This record gives sequence, C-alpha cells and structure tokens, in this order.
Amino acid sequence: MSDNIKKMIGQVFNDIADGLETGSFGKKVRVGLTSFGSEHGTENLVKAAELAQSRDSSIEVVLIGPKAETELTQYEVSDEDQGYKKMEELLDSGEIDACVTMHYNFPIGVSTVGRAVTPGYGKEMLIATTTGTSSAHRVEAMVLNGIYGLIVAKALGNQDPSLGILNVDGARQVERAFKQLNENGFNIKFAESHRADGGDVMRGNDLLQASCDVVVNDSLTGNILMKMFSSFTTGGSYEAAGFGYGPGIGEDFDRTILIVSRASGVPVVANALTYAASLVKGNLHKVAKSTFEAANAAGLKDVLASLNKANEKKDDGPKEAVAAPAKEVVEEAIAGIDILELEDSVQALWKEGIYAESGMGCTGPVIMVSTKNLDKAKEVLAKAGYITSDANC
Repeated sequence: MSDNIKKMIGQVFNDIADGLETGSFGKKVRVGLTSFGSEHGTENLVKAAELAQSRDSSIEVVLIGPKAETELTQYEVSDEDQGYKKMEELLDSGEIDACVTMHYNFPIGVSTVGRAVTPGYGKEMLIATTTGTSSAHRVEAMVLNGIYGLIVAKALGNQDPSLGILNVDGARQVERAFKQLNENGFNIKFAESHRADGGDVMRGNDLLQASCDVVVNDSLTGNILMKMFSSFTTGGSYEAAGFGYGPGIGEDFDRTILIVSRASGVPVVANALTYAASLVKGNLHKVAKSTFEAANAAGLKDVLASLNKANEKKDDGPKEAVAAPAKEVVEEAIAGIDILELEDSVQALWKEGIYAESGMGCTGPVIMVSTKNLDKAKEVLAKAGYITSDANC
C-alpha cells in the first residue's frame, strides 16, 4: 500500500472521529497561521488559533512557527523565512487551504481587502484595499481595488454588494471608470452617501456608518483606516476589533493568504482565521475568475488603458496657456471634478469662452460658473471626460 493511500485512509478515520466528537461530518477547512513576529508574543497567536478552532468545528487551525504548548497541529520551523517557505509549500500542496500571516511580499497587481467593523452601527465594511499594490498607477490601482473588494464580498455571500468610493485624490476618475464598466454590462450597485447630498463618493461620516459594503481607496489610506478601526478603543498599540487586512487578490494570484498586523491582538487574529475559512468555503478563486471574466468582457482593460493615457497626457509638460474670458458673477457649482483635474477643467471651459473659477465645496472640488452658462459648461466638461453626464450641481 502506497504512502499516499495510507495517508488518505488515516485522514478519513480522523474525519470520522472528529465528526463523532463534534457532530459535524463535513471536510474541515485547514487554515495555517504563521506564529512569528507578533508584537504581543507567540502566545497571543496561539490563543487566537485555539479560539478560532474552538468556536467553529468546521475549521482546523495549523500553526507554522516555533514549538508551542498547544494541542493544535504544528509545523515547527526555525525562523520567519523558513515559515514563509513552509506556508507556501503547504498551500501549493493542498495541505492547508488558506493561511494568515503578518507579512508577505505580494507581487505587483495583488493587494488585500480588509474587513472592519465600523463604530457607527457596528456594521461590517470591506476596505479595498489595505496592503499591497494593485498597479503602479494610482487611479488604475483604485479601480482594480474596487473589483477586488467586490470579489471578496461575493465570496463572503453578498451577491449584490454596494460600492462606494472614498473622497480621496482620483476618486472622480475612479467613479467615471466604474460607471463606464457598469454601462458596458459589468453590474455594479453604487452606494449612496448618508449625507444629505448623497452620491457614491463616501465621506468620513459614511465610513463610520458603513454606508457601503465595499469602500474603494488607495492601499496606503486603507492601511490607515484599518489601523484606526481596529485599535481606536485601545490607544493604538493593540488591534482589538475587525478581521484584519484581508486576502491578497489579483487576476492571476491563486494562493489564499491573509494579512494581519504585528499589532493585531487575539480577537483580530481569531477573526482573520475565520475570515480565511469563510473565503475558502465561498470559493474565492472561482468567484475571482468569474468576476474578472465579466469585467474584462465589459472592457476593463480598455478602461484602464484610457485612464493611464489621460493621466500621461496631463504629465506631458507645460500646457498652452488659455486666457480667461471676461469675468462674470458665478453662482452655480458643478461637482464631480477630481482634484487632480480641477485646473485643467477650468482651462477647458475658458477655451470654450465660458468664464469659470475653481473652488472647494464640502464634498470636494467644484467648478463655479454663471447660471446662464451652467448647462453648456456641464456639456463641455462631460465631453472632455472631466465629469460624468449625470453629474449634479
């Protein structure tokens, strides 16, 4: 009898024994946890692993690290580098289905989707993304981040997640890209801000209240948000709330690796292990494949290419100066302008003989024009790609 067959038979008997003990006869999800590097010590991680396994009989947690006093399955390694190598070996062989770790060098194109519990209503919200780099181009990265967030939401069982875009640099370009994808057949449910003026661009209030299921942002901002949400009650040294920084997602990335911080405490690490198991049960990689297929069919690559082309054009060098038309009273504000495109938008209107001024409203940058020029100004800006055709004043 071969070693593989013996191993399979042994696993079957172990599964039967576990089923008799727990009442659950389904195949367990095996989730690894590397146990090096915590600022709170190895004991913190061992306790988290034991907690995660004890509260969910469908999970088996496997430790990868220094020998610990625990009944959990352990793979003993001498240092972090050996731990990461062992983690990849176990993932690639199928010995474990997912792994939670405190550091991993994801390739460019892969970034992580955090899962926070917001303080306003105690509601969960996915933060897309929190570590890693989806693209070297900021706006392209944020569009991809949003798709990554939708993938994770669907793998967690939310088949119609709402998408909001954090009001940071590039937000309006990202909004236009998503609306173009939506028009091309990639279904997106846009969130609505809880602020009186609404819209899918999220403010700080919306984050506290979880006005959207998935919030799109750059990964550095997302990293800060995760730290704030997870440790705002502890003074920052101990992350006590939420599910960690999440799984690395990318079009061709096929390992389920989730990140937690070295400051993450027992509750967060335990939740991250549960998060990992939920993604395995939700067929994360199958969901990712089908979502990317749908996005690509809707012209994702062309949308991203047009974003990069537009941004490269803006960086070509000094632009021809356009003289301002005769000054007039400006009473109307056109919202939906990206801060990075604000002055270019003013120049575009001047070129058409429309007097305009840039300004800053409570929701972000605005273009100020006269009432008589409002409709024409919106038409010019929409045609030039600075606003969507349905932008509100």
